[in-house]
Amino acid sequence: MRPHLHPSLVNGPDGDPAMYVDFLHERRAILFDLGEIALLPPRKILRVTDIFISHTHIDHFIGFDHFVRICLGRDKLVRLFGPAGFVDRVGHRLAAYTWNLVENYPTDFTIVATEVHEDGTGLSAEFHCLRRFVREGERKIRLEDGILLDDPAFTVRTCFLDHRTPSLAFAIEEKQHVNIMKNRLEEAGLPVGPWLTKLKQAVVRQDDPETLVPVPLREVGAVRERQMRLGELQESVVQKMRGQKIAYVTDAVYSDRNEERIVSLARDADYLFIESTFLHEEAERAAEKCHLTARQAGEMARAAGVARVVPFHFSAKYKGEGERLERELEEAFTGR
Repeated sequence: MRPHLHPSLVNGPDGDPAMYVDFLHERRAILFDLGEIALLPPRKILRVTDIFISHTHIDHFIGFDHFVRICLGRDKLVRLFGPAGFVDRVGHRLAAYTWNLVENYPTDFTIVATEVHEDGTGLSAEFHCLRRFVREGERKIRLEDGILLDDPAFTVRTCFLDHRTPSLAFAIEEKQHVNIMKNRLEEAGLPVGPWLTKLKQAVVRQDDPETLVPVPLREVGAVRERQMRLGELQESVVQKMRGQKIAYVTDAVYSDRNEERIVSLARDADYLFIESTFLHEEAERAAEKCHLTARQAGEMARAAGVARVVPFHFSAKYKGEGERLERELEEAFTGR
């Protein structure tokens, strides 16, 4: 299976938390946390449609200003999600600047900020560039089963962890993975090309099988199209399978409650990105700082049955010694 979602840590395991998830063959990406993002080129930042913030400690939210600066003057809407108080904090950050000349922009960059509360309720508000980012359009929301975003192709779910302040963990999960079988394409005499992306999208949306799909037919000196039924194409060249799942966990004290929630959220994930801030020999220090040790992270990854675990958010005291944290996590994960 060729993966559709491509996750990577913006700053590696030592730097500010920020995970970029790129979507294959789409001009789209999402971010989990918004630490320093100067290493991301503008073209990648401009693909971001949704940002999920665990909490607003400075190392998880300092990149907000950089993100806004890159997006100013663009015809773009971005959704941000965070814990209780998040809408106020977004508003305060925007209000710290003077916006008296934004009416000169030809486009209206818009931020929709949503905060969620542990009782399943939430609050959403909009901030429009052309109206000087004044808070407006406020509305109350309610979460169903922890789902923050229900896209036709995937869901993003959250759970609440204790970091002496609410800290959100996240999981993105494809509803199904759609693969085009190249050998079947060749057998049917059908070309590769951009039309296959549209075909995949129609399959993911579960469009009517009778829907007609334009298929290019290349001939010498000309390009023609013929119409084929979606159902026919699904049967002949499309393979559907279980979608990817990626979990992201950071900034949580080790406790029975947190462990239960992390394991449940990450169950059977293809990737679990999880903080491994201290070595277990400093478990008391980790508890004081409300962070996990590498061993604790590895044991939870093993209990969740994930395929691969990626440690990050190493304490600065281990600079140059990250392999010790990686080794401790791997030993706990594999049970060696």
